Amino acid sequence: MVQYQVRAIVWAQWRTLRNYLPHTSAAAMTFSGLLMAAWYGLFVVVAFALYTVFGQVYDVDRSALLPNTLLLTCLYWQIIPVLMVSMGSSLDLKKLLAYPIPHRQLFAIETVLRVTTAVEVLIVLAGIGAGLARNRSVPWTGPGWVLAFVLFNLFLATGLREVLGRLMARKRIRELLIFLLVLCAALPQFLVSTSALNRWSFLFSGAPVALLPWTAAARLMSGALTPKTIAILLVWIVAAYAFGRWQFERGLQFDAAESQAGSAKESVRMDGLFRLPSRLLRDPLGVLVEKDLRTLTRAPRFRLVFIMGFSFGLLIWAPLAFGRAGNSFLAGNYLIMVCVYSLLLLSEVLFWNVFGFDRSAAQVYFASPLKLSTVLAAKNITALFFVLLEITAISLACLILRLPFSLLRFGEALAVTLVVSLFLFCIGNLSSVYNPRPVNPGKSFRSAASGRAQALIVLAFPLALSPVALAFGARYAFNSEAAFFGVMLFSMALGVVVYRISAESALAAADVRKEEIIATLSRTEGPIES
Repeated sequence: MVQYQVRAIVWAQWRTLRNYLPHTSAAAMTFSGLLMAAWYGLFVVVAFALYTVFGQVYDVDRSALLPNTLLLTCLYWQIIPVLMVSMGSSLDLKKLLAYPIPHRQLFAIETVLRVTTAVEVLIVLAGIGAGLARNRSVPWTGPGWVLAFVLFNLFLATGLREVLGRLMARKRIRELLIFLLVLCAALPQFLVSTSALNRWSFLFSGAPVALLPWTAAARLMSGALTPKTIAILLVWIVAAYAFGRWQFERGLQFDAAESQAGSAKESVRMDGLFRLPSRLLRDPLGVLVEKDLRTLTRAPRFRLVFIMGFSFGLLIWAPLAFGRAGNSFLAGNYLIMVCVYSLLLLSEVLFWNVFGFDRSAAQVYFASPLKLSTVLAAKNITALFFVLLEITAISLACLILRLPFSLLRFGEALAVTLVVSLFLFCIGNLSSVYNPRPVNPGKSFRSAASGRAQALIVLAFPLALSPVALAFGARYAFNSEAAFFGVMLFSMALGVVVYRISAESALAAADVRKEEIIATLSRTEGPIES
């Protein structure tokens, strides 16, 4: 009976994906395949290098290289998905709890789905295992312990995902957790760019601690089959399983809607701020802007990237600009770099897919006598408001932290941000019509970006930055700030013309594709959220 239940879940997910794939063009799938091949190809190169290193005949057991490598793979598996705000595929328990499926089977499927967050790590571990199998000094049983280390990481990742999922569902805790994650993400960059790395070098030097799971796994992989080492690794695996199963059971009883019930209440002051667009703009434009302001500020996914824009951006660029190997260009244009980086983070929620948060409610735009041009203008005005708010937050943070800031630098950053945003509006309006995707605003973590979204980042964002590159070139050639602002002013005028043309093209395409747009935005996920 159990195998039929699991088979039914997999079959339902396959049918959900199968019904969606025909709407994806062959060119888009080809481009997505090339991007994936390039990304995973980098890890294949790393895996081949480790295969060569561990395939050599030397004392693997006494070397610290293998334990430290396993430590890095464990950190990548557990931390990188959190920092990327992408937790991979997962069971949608709300759709499955109504069926008589044993919890242990749901936990098993959820554990297997943790593979989707660490395919890169599995490639690297495969290279390590193949190298150890080639090493003549390693017994034939050694590489098999790679699977035990994988099992430990799967159980641990399952438990961590459930913990973070519940924490992210609580408003106040979510913001605090975001701040802590930002600090953790910037820590490696800070250590590498400053002398502080020397203080922590002891972690990767000397004899590895025998009681740690990666050390025990490394010794077993190298052939040191002692009862103590086996017991240490088994205890860690059992502990990870108990932690993962415990958190999974708590997740089954957790009601996200109840935890967010109090967060929807707005204060009187915030309500007055939200009503400001209706007072300044004529209806229905003012009402639409007010609606989008309320929607985005309530969406955990938007708040997450907005906070990261003025916090993570500042921390990640500061060591590169002002560290011991600081770059003079980055130091002189630090504010601009942070603002552009924040646009990159905000592009997913403000530019590429403006109808995503509306989902099935977007059909109102086509069914009512409301002009779609007004809707698109409201989306862009709302996005511009948050972009300006982001710049203001970044500037205030620079003043508080005493980072380089002046009115001239602020003017440059403002001009660059406005020009880049204008061209992102041009590209994003077309993308929102030709590639709409439903987005759940209640989920802080997202799944991996689609192939088309990756293509927009790789191709469209550099295109939007080209006017900025011309402005920097003009300033360098004429050694004049006037030349810089002159090129930016011309680029803004050109962007207005391009914006009008792209908006008309987007509206014409939306009129032709309205049924497909509504159907796509109304689409729900299968039993496995991907």
